[in-house]
Amino acid sequence: MTPSTRLKSTVMKSFAAVGAALLASACSTVSVARPQAEVVPELRASQAPTYADLVTMAMRADTVAIVQVEDQIPFPPERAPGVGPADVRLYVESLTQALLKAPTSVSESMVFVVDQRRLADGDPPDLEERRFLLMGDLSTTQPGALQLLSSRSMLPHGPRIEARVRQVLTQLAAADAPPGITGVRDVISVPGNLAGESETQLFVETDSGAPVSLTVIRRPGMAPHWGVSLGELVDASARPPEPETLAWFRFACFLPRELPNEAFLQRDRASQDQARADYAFVLAELGPCERRFT
Repeated sequence: MTPSTRLKSTVMKSFAAVGAALLASACSTVSVARPQAEVVPELRASQAPTYADLVTMAMRADTVAIVQVEDQIPFPPERAPGVGPADVRLYVESLTQALLKAPTSVSESMVFVVDQRRLADGDPPDLEERRFLLMGDLSTTQPGALQLLSSRSMLPHGPRIEARVRQVLTQLAAADAPPGITGVRDVISVPGNLAGESETQLFVETDSGAPVSLTVIRRPGMAPHWGVSLGELVDASARPPEPETLAWFRFACFLPRELPNEAFLQRDRASQDQARADYAFVLAELGPCERRFT
């Protein structure tokens, strides 16, 4: 029985059950020799997921895989509630090309459900023989089935997106990965002996309780210097986190936009104003936590 025949038989017998299971809500590498897949252009940089998107999806998904689509069948409209006329819900059977992350072994074939925009003529897009990078959770009730985080977590595969995702997965798995940021606990700003000289320390709350702090140092005639200390000791020579690192993601995406009043250890207005100015400087240096997919 060919993959196409097998897929059609499976869908006709259990279309509703499989669809319901896969849509219940909204790191070893395995490579398998496959026929050459059709090359799908990667998303342009302006349309691709941002670093924050990739980290968020990689943290939520228990499985990240590269697959080649073997066959697809559109759901009948009555089996695709909530899908507008411009979109179509597809039941897809694919061959596993590489497994970048998974809680258990995965078979050579994988099925999933995805919503896609119809073509201009109203037909579903042709995904067959194309490669995609998927992020989702393995089904606990349907062997070989993957529940995508969302339809946007099926990304056209290419060397650029694979390298970025591998980098993110490596960062998340590192033993020294920085903890999650939950707030700012204590803030103190001390003036120096010279006019315009000061040092501000901000102690950050983390989900693991691990000590993390920010330091901003100002010297007359010099640009402000700031950095992150991961540990008990506050390092005056600490550096800012590099872009597209997990430390940058933690701070840029989860630091509060303003310092809470209860975090100030000093009650004088001058110290609080200096701390607020230094904190605004840190947020500006980090830049926005840009997201397009999450």
